[in-house]
Amino acid sequence: MEAAALRSTFLDFFTRRGHVEVPSASLIALDPTLLFTVAGMVPFKSYFTGEETAPYPRAVSIQKCFRAPDIDLIGTTQRHLTFFEMMGNFSFGDYFKEGAISLAWELLTGGFGIDPDRLWVTVHVSDDEADTIWRDVTGIRPERIQRLDEDNMWAMGDVGPFGPDSEIFFDKGPAFGDDGGPATGGEDRFVEIWNLVFMQFDRDASGATRELPRKNIDTGSGFERVLSLLNGVESVFATDLFAPLLEAASRGLNLSYGRDENGDVALRRVADHGRAMTMLVADGVLPANEGRGYVLRRIIRRAVLAARRAGSDRPLLGDLVDATVAKMGDAYPVLRRDRDLIVEIVEREEANFARTLRTGLALLEGARDDEIERGGRVFSGAVAFKLHDTHGFPIELTEEIVAESQLSVDRGAFDDAMRDQRLRARAGAKTLRVADDAQYRSIVEQFGASEFVGRSVDRYSVETTVVAILAGEKGESELFLDVTPFYAESGGQVGDTGTVVTESGRFEVTDTQSVAGGLIVHRGRVDGVIAAGQVAVATIDASRREATRRNHTATHLLHAGLRAVLGEHVRQQGSYVGPGRLRFDFSHGQGLRDEEATAILTMANRDVVSNDDVETIQTSKREAELMGATAFFGDKYGERVRVVRAGRHSLEFCGGTHVQRLGDIGQIQIVSESSIGANTRRLEAVSAMGAHERTLEMERVISSIATLLKSSLEDVVPSLERILESQREVEREVAALRQAQLGQIATRIAESHDGDVIVERVDGYSGDQLRALAQELQGRDRRLVVLAGVLGDKVSVAVASDGALDAANLARELATHVGGGGGGTSRLALAGGRDAGAITKLLDAVRAL
Repeated sequence: MEAAALRSTFLDFFTRRGHVEVPSASLIALDPTLLFTVAGMVPFKSYFTGEETAPYPRAVSIQKCFRAPDIDLIGTTQRHLTFFEMMGNFSFGDYFKEGAISLAWELLTGGFGIDPDRLWVTVHVSDDEADTIWRDVTGIRPERIQRLDEDNMWAMGDVGPFGPDSEIFFDKGPAFGDDGGPATGGEDRFVEIWNLVFMQFDRDASGATRELPRKNIDTGSGFERVLSLLNGVESVFATDLFAPLLEAASRGLNLSYGRDENGDVALRRVADHGRAMTMLVADGVLPANEGRGYVLRRIIRRAVLAARRAGSDRPLLGDLVDATVAKMGDAYPVLRRDRDLIVEIVEREEANFARTLRTGLALLEGARDDEIERGGRVFSGAVAFKLHDTHGFPIELTEEIVAESQLSVDRGAFDDAMRDQRLRARAGAKTLRVADDAQYRSIVEQFGASEFVGRSVDRYSVETTVVAILAGEKGESELFLDVTPFYAESGGQVGDTGTVVTESGRFEVTDTQSVAGGLIVHRGRVDGVIAAGQVAVATIDASRREATRRNHTATHLLHAGLRAVLGEHVRQQGSYVGPGRLRFDFSHGQGLRDEEATAILTMANRDVVSNDDVETIQTSKREAELMGATAFFGDKYGERVRVVRAGRHSLEFCGGTHVQRLGDIGQIQIVSESSIGANTRRLEAVSAMGAHERTLEMERVISSIATLLKSSLEDVVPSLERILESQREVEREVAALRQAQLGQIATRIAESHDGDVIVERVDGYSGDQLRALAQELQGRDRRLVVLAGVLGDKVSVAVASDGALDAANLARELATHVGGGGGGTSRLALAGGRDAGAITKLLDAVRAL
């Protein structure tokens, strides 16, 4: 059975039995206590703890998982993996032990066709109920049910749901170890293939336990392990999942799999790590020096190191990504979609590491050999630090390599060297002269990301320390601070301006941006001298920030109004939030009608008048989505997010700055609304003093109009209506006179033509007037009328026909003579052009026709 067949068999089995198929969650766990999703139940944890109510009673999933604790074993065994998939079925207060046991047995023996005599189960020593169900429901022989203690008790933590579990094992046969079942038999012989967890108790902080009123089921079965057993192979690496990866690894390392055990270890390690790095990057993990990014960087460098130590210098990782995409792209389409991005990221990391790897390995192996020669057992912490600092060797990688020679790293000396480096960097950081990405990264690595502290008014001015200053072109410089009140441009909100003052200089901040993953850069000009290490007072332009944050909160209210009035299809497509105005781009197929604009503004300003508090909530992305928070276009969110509640209607993901109460906005006015592309509209608006100034300007304009009209302000509209009505009356009289004149011309032309075809030049009239004249003449029992004339620099040709000759086709043909085009109906058409000198030729052509 291939992986695709196992995937469909498992999911189909449970969906046919009332389970909702839940797509795999990201490898980036929503649970803040976890770096990665490590088990199939992680996405459902809040349902099991009771924090949330499950939207379905039964679920089934095949969940992407990543675990790093056993990373040192990868390649050395036939079953350990970093990335793996976990099959599982879940019940939230629906079926319990009997349902879970019967479903698992039915799938294993029926769906997968496993011989029941090859299966063993374990239950907790206290779980008589599970023991009885196994005997009565499945018919498994009693001697194949074994009772264990702690191995069959599962808990989510010291506090919370827990309960006994029942594990199902596959007996691979005497060739793999001693008999005796899972309890006492060989570990390689009796392989766990499914764990059924019966969550029936809850433990509080005091240690007291109670039975849960709603009991839950959580099961987990390793996808790769089951696949290998169903195919009768001893290794997860012998399945179709790893065939293309091992082929790519073999090409990259120039080794044949199965020829040499040391080579096989390297190939298995590279294959596993290639698949894992592909899946991690696809889910948004990027190489970094901490957290998830550090784990990703470590497995990338482990793969590259394995290849180099096998004697290969050729690039490797791009081929591993392609092998993963080819095998898993159907199950996870994001792999195909983002293939180019994934390759770019891992190949760049591979190239960076490769540049220092050769000299780093030489240093490591030399120091290792010296230590062995001396008879020592401790690898120098100073050398380990140099490998880390100069050559990019993660300390775990150094520990892993020297452990192969039964050495251990002096971690105390390594940690001391790391601490001393940070202290030296802070105390003696020199002014950097060239602003480039490498120096940004250097600052981040030495000092960490900048800390933004300027959300509240009392933190608009803070004492801080200058970390570094970069000299740019045309007198512009970039300043970096330990902590800063300056907001870096993000989410459409402009960066702050202001000043940074030290005892020897003053820095005028004209813009604030974020670079290099959380490093805040203050751009502007230096007056005097500012040096790294100086104490400084950083102060933002408070009035500018206040105006900006009023507009930012106003943007949220308008977004809510647009969605309420126009529909939930409205999504932000971009924004600009500055101190003087706001711009909001949104998806919508047509312009706002007056009544729609009025309804949106009324809703937004009613929220302003309500003067509700603006509440900021720190929560998980999943919780925020369940709350109904709307994500802003282009923003990237981590597992913890800021959500801003602005009144009764607005709940947004947002990291920007906002007013404390809606009344602080003052007023919101829409300045314009227009199209900027297919199904995309742009709304521009002002708030607070911007709205006040616009009101004053509008009043000034209206007052000037009233003066011209010699009316009061209240009577401006009626006065304009009277003037416009008078103008319309004059236009009607002129049109009547023109029509009478055309009638006279029509009579003159008709009297001068005896036949049923009229071809005439009539200058001084517009195209519409010529068309009306032609229609009038044709109505006087003429078969065909063609009129041509010049008005200004434009030539017009009107054709009226009784239908015997197509007027539109004729008009288009005639238009070619005067360099233009035309159209209409078969009875009445109009053409135009610019070549007035060709009219005579045009009329001759008609007469010839």
